[in-house]
Amino acid sequence: MASPRLLRSCLLATLSATLVAAAAVTPAQAEHRPESAAAVTFSDTFDGPAGSGVDAAKWQLETGDNVNNHERQYYTPGTDNAKLDGQGNLVIEARRENPGNYQCWYGTCEYTSARLNTSGRFTATYGHVEARMKIPRGQGIWPAFWMLGQDIGEVGWPNSGEIDVMENVGFEPSTVHGTIHGPGYSGSGGIGAAYTLPNGEAFADAFHTFAVDWAPDSITWSVDGNVYQTRTPADLGGKDWVFDKPFFLILNLAVGGYWPGDPDGSTTFPQQLVVDEVKVTTSDG
Repeated sequence: MASPRLLRSCLLATLSATLVAAAAVTPAQAEHRPESAAAVTFSDTFDGPAGSGVDAAKWQLETGDNVNNHERQYYTPGTDNAKLDGQGNLVIEARRENPGNYQCWYGTCEYTSARLNTSGRFTATYGHVEARMKIPRGQGIWPAFWMLGQDIGEVGWPNSGEIDVMENVGFEPSTVHGTIHGPGYSGSGGIGAAYTLPNGEAFADAFHTFAVDWAPDSITWSVDGNVYQTRTPADLGGKDWVFDKPFFLILNLAVGGYWPGDPDGSTTFPQQLVVDEVKVTTSDG
């Protein structure tokens, strides 16, 4: 999406908008790898009592605002905006409220939401990375499932690399984006493509599975098993491919920002990003 933040200062310093030219892409059926060749290295099905928090051994919550993207929300701690629903889902909820009197870059924050990552708990180098989710809807709403290089604290962004598995901006209810960012191809220069549902269907109407198959010198994106783009070092025009190292996972729901624009009179709250499962598998084959 933009960038991670283990602490508030890191988020403000590194988050960036992914302004991607969304080319229409014709999907093709993804390859199905034999189950016997897959080894699960990370899995969270978000089982637990309603109202409880995420597994702290797998996730940490980030807090703060984000001036770089001009997002409007404040990411809160604990279970204020991210909790289990008791039915095997994580619910990340964006609300138009500020009971904690949080302060944002523009003054008193108008919205709250949540952002989680696995830094220091889980990283992957290659594999099949997927999340089954139902995204929210509405102008100014910006859900994302993405990854950042674990070395971001040492090399900074975009040298760390960023893999956006799925981003959606509310004014495109039928379309999601997959993008890579690195040195010389970040922010509005990120390299990616879009996937659009047929017949005007909206992603917010049902659960969908968003995934990348990540190998040395290759990243392939799919939605519900339909491949819609592959990126390799040949796409970078001689710039550095920074995706052969450990990355951690991020889930967040932003409100407003340069790319989606701010909410307007048509936007209703609360909005929910409902996550059924996050899984990373590697193949022996």
